[in-house]
This record gives sequence, structure tokens and C-alpha cells, in this order.
Amino acid sequence: MATANIPYKRILLKMSGEALMGQKEFGLDPETVERYAQDVKELIGLGVEVCVVVGAGNIFRGVSGASQGMDRTTADQMGMLGIVINALCLQNVLENIGVPTRVLSAIQMDQVAEPYIRRRAMRHMEKGRVVIFAAGTGNPYFTSDTAATLRASEMNCDLIAKGTKVNGVYTADPQKDPSATRFDKIDYMDVLTKELKVMDATAISLAKDNNIPIMVFNIREKGNLVKVLQGQGEFTIVGNIKK
Repeated sequence: MATANIPYKRILLKMSGEALMGQKEFGLDPETVERYAQDVKELIGLGVEVCVVVGAGNIFRGVSGASQGMDRTTADQMGMLGIVINALCLQNVLENIGVPTRVLSAIQMDQVAEPYIRRRAMRHMEKGRVVIFAAGTGNPYFTSDTAATLRASEMNCDLIAKGTKVNGVYTADPQKDPSATRFDKIDYMDVLTKELKVMDATAISLAKDNNIPIMVFNIREKGNLVKVLQGQGEFTIVGNIKK
């Protein structure tokens, strides 16, 4: 069990590409990425093993490309390469603040990243390194959310921490509907049946099958990652919630 009242030994942090933009309209904001890196460093210092999956929405989104007439497979492959760019950026920032990091890619590109090998990834985490999984699952038609749930399952993670721009899962989009209310806890099946935009259905189903809880929290608030993992502040837990 981890220290400092954090009941998780190993977590997977899922960040969207948009989270890396900060206030920009596209691309990467160095100050924002460094702030997230500091949060990860604090978590590592508390003895928690961390792996990360990032998206590529700040660079290229496969579904968007396909909707504009591009071949979906090609568009998704471009998105996977965008994830590699974000992973390398996060690795650089983490190592600049003294956090040992490895990027493992589902698409082989030995010059810039290690190939994804499950046992190698687990060994890196056991040694206190942050492992960043790049290139999604390596296959088109699967989102980075599905990649996150898949890697969390393979790594035997205790939790998926999904960092978003809101502080949990709501009955509706709180930015569009002021009457929307936040769930403290919600069952996987309720997320699926209510079609709540937490993760795509494949990711939720995989988390359910492997009984990995998902914590949805506001990653944009400085220091919030450690705080919510300690059970403080506002967040939503998606899991097998007993009625």
C-alpha cells in the first residue's frame, strides 16, 4: 500500500491532448506540461508507481480527420504519431525536474522510444520510473481511452486517474447545463446506459471486466492529482458500485 494516505500502489494517469494545450488553441503549453509533471513528481515521491497515457487531440484527432474525408485507418495512424509527440514532450519535462522516465511505444520506432513489452514496463515502474505509453494500442479504431484501460489492465493498476477540465462526472455537461449535478460515485453500467461522456464504451467495458475503478478529476487545478488520490476535494469514482 502506498504512503501518505494514498490507498493505491500503482495508478495509470490518463490525460487528453487538450489538457496539454493550457490556454492555447492547439499544440503544447510548456508551463502547463511542467505543472502536470510536478504533480507526477510529488506522487512518485510518495511511493506510488505511475504510468501515463496521453491523447493527441491537441495535434490531430483521427475521428475528426475521417469526418473530413480522410481514410479512417490513416487518420488514426496520424493520431497515434501525435500521441508519440506528446509522450516525448512529457518525458523531457519530467526528466528536466529529476523524474526518471521511459516512453514505450505500441508502434516500433526504436530511435525515439522503447517498444512496448509488458514485463519491461512493469520492471521500469518497480524501479520508480514513470512509464509513458505512446501510440495508443498500435491499432486504428481504438481511442486513447481504450489504450489507457488496456494498459492499466496489463499493468495490474489499482486505479485509472482520468484528468479532465471538470471535477467529476455530471448528469449533463456542466458548462452547458447549470442544473447539472455531480456524482460522487457511479456504476460502470450507469455510465454506459446513460451514455455519459466519461470514456468511450469500449474503455468502460474493459475497466468493468477487469474491475479497475476510474477516478475522474480536474487536472487543471494545481496539486489536485495528489489531493484527490488522498480522498480530498471533488471527484467521481466510476466502479462496481453496490446499490
